[in-house]
Amino acid sequence: MPWRPAGWGVCCATTGPGATNAITGVAAAYDNDIPLLVLTAQTPLGSFGRGAFQDSSDTGINTLGLFQHCTRYNTLVSHPAQLECKLYAAVLTAFDSGAPAHLSLPMDVLRAPCPQGPRLDVAGLRAVPHGVDEAGVQALAARLGAARRVLFVLGEGSAPAAGLLATLAWRLPAEVVTTPHGKGMISPFHPCFRGVIGFAGHRSALAALENPELDLVVAVGTGLSEWTADCWDDRARLGDRLVHVDVHPRHFARSPAASLHVLGPPERIFERVLAALEAQGRLTARPAPTLKTVGADGEAFPFLTDDPESMRAEGAPIKPQRLMVELARRFPPQTIWLADVGNSFAWATHYLHPYDRRITGPRGRDVGMFRACFDFAPMGWAIGAAVGVALGRRGQPVVCITGDGSWLMNGQEITVAAEQGLPILYVVLNDAALGMVRHGQRANGAESIGWKLPRVDYAAMARSLGIAGYVIESPEDFFSIDVEAFCSGGTPILIDARIDPEESPPLGLRLRSLQKPTDR
Repeated sequence: MPWRPAGWGVCCATTGPGATNAITGVAAAYDNDIPLLVLTAQTPLGSFGRGAFQDSSDTGINTLGLFQHCTRYNTLVSHPAQLECKLYAAVLTAFDSGAPAHLSLPMDVLRAPCPQGPRLDVAGLRAVPHGVDEAGVQALAARLGAARRVLFVLGEGSAPAAGLLATLAWRLPAEVVTTPHGKGMISPFHPCFRGVIGFAGHRSALAALENPELDLVVAVGTGLSEWTADCWDDRARLGDRLVHVDVHPRHFARSPAASLHVLGPPERIFERVLAALEAQGRLTARPAPTLKTVGADGEAFPFLTDDPESMRAEGAPIKPQRLMVELARRFPPQTIWLADVGNSFAWATHYLHPYDRRITGPRGRDVGMFRACFDFAPMGWAIGAAVGVALGRRGQPVVCITGDGSWLMNGQEITVAAEQGLPILYVVLNDAALGMVRHGQRANGAESIGWKLPRVDYAAMARSLGIAGYVIESPEDFFSIDVEAFCSGGTPILIDARIDPEESPPLGLRLRSLQKPTDR
């Protein structure tokens, strides 16, 4: 099977400020290996250099120059005859590189008649299978067969192979952790799962990584960025114990000490690995795994958390840890979760464990039911992304967990969800603060400055737009929301969650990254 990216898209923008407003989103796609075709309008060719309105040519605000460093293909279509060739090149480059490609289209070129129909089978070219490093596959199979204790680290690029990896982990047996981007690639109920490593991760995952008896770590589909690799801590380098599997060879530059690099689509690699280990009789014949359960009192996976008591806390203001538990408990397994930048993705990464009952891992359209934008991390990302996810997954409920700072920047996009009839629940963590700034300053002993936000009634703001809004101050307030009706409906709603502002999120890794190099 050919490699398939976790997601892809097309973005159209007007000339001038329309193009510059798109740059942050394009940069986020670039940093997260998302194929994206970016089409921006341009003033007519004859107006270049003459002070045209919103001129963004090389003689104005040069959008080609601005997009140069966050795209893999970036060009101006200066004649109608160029369009077909450059469009094909942009699409194929985006998919082959897993990155955005940009075309700047002047108005007079857009108005020209199309000379003929398409002559190239783009879909057919995209379907050409990527090669697999057969020698690397055999070496990996041999290493897995000989290892006594194995840990798989699943990143976002492991999605097509998630089911195979869950099966392999169960039958070796082996333990599994995920990167923050890979959260959701395996059910949190799976007995092999030990949690998330890196930013806002779990002690149980770190303990699995630090186990002195561990003799093989297989990282799959991850670029091993700062927040994934625990600030590039020596424990994450692992030396000759590390094997790195990825479809992007550029990711191998971040694991130079690994003893083995295997290049190719993870699903094709692990199909071969499973077959080789099966033929050699190195896989254990075991009954299907029994998934972990959740206590009747709503307690969720305390073995993964740093603060299980706060996950059970009653009263008001609601603890953000308990809020994550209630959200996971009340929404159905097919819910798609998005966590925004800031404390939102810290709380969600650590404490949100959706009640996913899949045994062998996600397949097909269900790959990765959790999404966050780490690394480049633009605030408000999840608010608009929720609209795109809901449009692409019609019929599935979408929950967007965001902060009040992000909402004040981008919250008006809820009107698009209403216009399109999309069942998106927006949960605004309302603590009247830029929480990551506030708690980071406090933990580092820095001056307390620049974090305060106005106290806003976000539920009333939603109602002023014709959208249902609810205030949540305690766990009991959830009973005022008919979750079943929301999931079966076609309109967004908003929860104004008045969380305890004194609760500090799990920011240990982020705080270490802000220290001076000499302090590490």
